[in-house]
Amino acid sequence: MTGVRGWDLLIGLVVALLVAWLVLIATLAIVRPRGGLLREALRLLPDVLRLVRRLAADPELPRGVRVRLALLVAYLALPIDLVPDFIPVLGYADDAIIVVAVLRSVVHRAGLQAVRRHWPGTDDGFAVLVRLAGLGKPPAVS
Repeated sequence: MTGVRGWDLLIGLVVALLVAWLVLIATLAIVRPRGGLLREALRLLPDVLRLVRRLAADPELPRGVRVRLALLVAYLALPIDLVPDFIPVLGYADDAIIVVAVLRSVVHRAGLQAVRRHWPGTDDGFAVLVRLAGLGKPPAVS
């Protein structure tokens, strides 16, 4: 390209990061919640944040699950998002989509009962979380 090895490497890295970012944005656009689902997800946000913190602190969960949750907490705490907030819909949806992906992973490894055990909200809120995140059928409440 430029003939200078350092510049060629830098340009290649920048192009690779840009392509990866564009693929991520396209993926988020495809899997984003539709209609009123995003509004429901935002309403559950305080309970979901407490849930993630509680799950990350649970020593009974596998280490890999706790590491994923700790990385999620760190990502949510950072002021830098993968998709800037000024982009309509996707700007605010990227956090919700990433939380859903991590929760699905947690349920896959630790089970829905672990998520239910740490859920700080109401039973109705948990049912909405399960439906929004596609986590399966919520356990029956007695």
